[in-house]
Amino acid sequence: MFNHIDLKLPKLERETIDGVRYYKVSDGDQLKKLVSITSITSHINRQIFIDWRKKIGEDEANKITKAATSRGTDLHTLVENYLQNTSELPEVQPISTHLFRIAKSDLDNIDNIHALEESMYSLELGIAGTVDCIAEYNGELAIIDFKTSKNQNQGNGLIITLYSVLLMLACYTNLLV
Repeated sequence: MFNHIDLKLPKLERETIDGVRYYKVSDGDQLKKLVSITSITSHINRQIFIDWRKKIGEDEANKITKAATSRGTDLHTLVENYLQNTSELPEVQPISTHLFRIAKSDLDNIDNIHALEESMYSLELGIAGTVDCIAEYNGELAIIDFKTSKNQNQGNGLIITLYSVLLMLACYTNLLV
């Protein structure tokens, strides 16, 4: 059983405008729309994806993107349910179940969960986002991101990233203050 420590973070409503995600945040008597961290990082990396799509073609890129998105959503669902101590996990596509089983031993290194899929924001920076997990990993407090990969060279299929993405780490760390 995983131990949970409630941070009482606010639930924020999301809105997408012209492909950019915003979070609605109360600032006194005003409602502000703060841009999401993932929209910022997607913007920074956009040329990489444009070049990749040109290289392999739109149809193949759409097929790969759809499969990766589906696999990632499924795995996030399984991980979230598992970390919430749900006794029966939902049924998902077989590849996601397989990747989850492989990753379970790594997930068992997580405990004292402070946040799981929780919204965070900074009025000072004008940004917001949803953190996958804030918990202890092998006894060390960490901001944890769950990523999936079909690439065998990247480990077990579920990459537990202790935020190697420095921009996102800086943002989420600032949101914790």
